[in-house]
Amino acid sequence: MAHTAALPVAHAEWLKIKSLRSSVGSLLAVFLVSVAITALVFATVGKAEADNADAEPLFGAFYAFNFGQIAAISFGTTAVSSEYTSGALRISLAAVPRRGLFYGAKMAVVGGLALLVGLVTGFGTFLIGQAFLGEDAIGLGHPGAVRACVGGGIYLALMTLLAAGLTAVLRSGVAVLSVLIPFTLIVSFVVGDVASGAAAFLPDKAGQQVLHEDPTGTLGPWTGLAVTAAWTAAALIAGWWAVRRRDA
Repeated sequence: MAHTAALPVAHAEWLKIKSLRSSVGSLLAVFLVSVAITALVFATVGKAEADNADAEPLFGAFYAFNFGQIAAISFGTTAVSSEYTSGALRISLAAVPRRGLFYGAKMAVVGGLALLVGLVTGFGTFLIGQAFLGEDAIGLGHPGAVRACVGGGIYLALMTLLAAGLTAVLRSGVAVLSVLIPFTLIVSFVVGDVASGAAAFLPDKAGQQVLHEDPTGTLGPWTGLAVTAAWTAAALIAGWWAVRRRDA
């Protein structure tokens, strides 16, 4: 019965997301930004980087994820923050009084869409970048390549859900974007320079271990992704509590 009830709620959440230009735009930008930056970088300096003995070809193939994840965070944020504008949450809860069902369906749809686009982005980014390298290219048969493409897609989905859960807690897309975007672009790198051991367990640093051919340090590729998943689970649980306990 619960499964049957969840399907129309999930369908309604899909329709809401599809009707929001900001959400659709952010979701498409995950792929478009990643591919565009990859093509630009590899067309201009890809050959030079391939000749660099210190370069890591697999991790370098996913350089554009630094920007694609910003679009993923934006998608997770806008998909949830729309509920807190103009009293939309009251309307949603009037239609679906079971708050846990409403919240779970929304997060399932957001996460499912992010995972689908993330996997397409992972493989697309890798293959498009290598197309510019000629004989220096690595293929999907390269050690860790398929794992990085799949894990990269999962990583983008986890970052999307992390943002979605935090938005449910803070009830403000602006607040979440003001925290997460500077964090992923600036703070994480600063902490990494100051305290490399602690930085390994930050959500972005940990999750990106899956993009390395041979990760070094405390976390491996899948354990690093598991750390990101733990951060995401904490944010989703906090968001669930906030939706269930607070007034609409």
